Amino acid sequence: MKVSLEASVNSSLESSYTREQALTLAKQELAAATSPSDSARLDAELLLGHVLCVASASLYAWPDKRITVSQWQSFWRLVQDRCLGKPIAYLLGRQGFWTLDLQVNVSTLIPRPETELLVEVVLGLNLPVQANVVDLGSGSGAIALALASEQPQWSVVGVDQCPDVVSLAKTNASKCNLERVKFYQGNWAQGLVKEASKPLHCVVSNPPYIDAEDPHLQQGDVRFEPISALVAGDYGMADINIIARQAAQLLAVDGWIALEHGYDQGLKVAHLLTSLGFYGVSTEYDYNGHPRVTMGQWQNKRA
Repeated sequence: MKVSLEASVNSSLESSYTREQALTLAKQELAAATSPSDSARLDAELLLGHVLCVASASLYAWPDKRITVSQWQSFWRLVQDRCLGKPIAYLLGRQGFWTLDLQVNVSTLIPRPETELLVEVVLGLNLPVQANVVDLGSGSGAIALALASEQPQWSVVGVDQCPDVVSLAKTNASKCNLERVKFYQGNWAQGLVKEASKPLHCVVSNPPYIDAEDPHLQQGDVRFEPISALVAGDYGMADINIIARQAAQLLAVDGWIALEHGYDQGLKVAHLLTSLGFYGVSTEYDYNGHPRVTMGQWQNKRA
């Protein structure tokens, strides 16, 4: 039977719940929400484990262990937030990506599994042993840190326009023992273009690429994510266009660009890169069969 927040909190003041009871009530609440979770059991386990600071397996190893009143109240507040559709990653304050456990908050996008394809693509490129790589729109630092974790000899830099996001990325770099990855505030690669201190071997980016009229913006987790990190003008192509043109000014001979994009933008991105003078342009498909990452090499001679 569905239990209201008020009733649950009042009863918790009288007698704290066991772990099993708390999970049962949470699963019922999540399943009965206006926008019911399609992973109610997992959500409940993650939220209770977060409050208790234990792994999910521990919840079932000692199901009759009682939780305190304050733990119950903290847990139930998170359950109610999840019932409103707030992303689990924001409620937990963390998200797994590649082999890393990253801090996340409402200032940045939540790293997604499909973006791991972008990491795979870059790791598979024929880059120098000591490659210079820049991640534009680095957000939480997921891409830059994943690349650096696999290629310790690469020089990896992340750039984002939001100061709070840059601060978060630096925190993640420290947390992952990857302080050698440097994060800077900037408008895409504008500062790098002006300085041009050293040629780049790879420009990688997961930029905003959603059209402002896309109905998916009103669905799921993206409703709670920063719109500036999701939406771009020109039907989602504006920022991709800027990044590609900047890459053409920055990349070393035969340097690479690798861009994540929308499921319906593969041909547009490939045409853009080819028109700018990139060669060997190709597109990789994600695990759902959608074109997701397009890459190309810079020409031998600049136009």
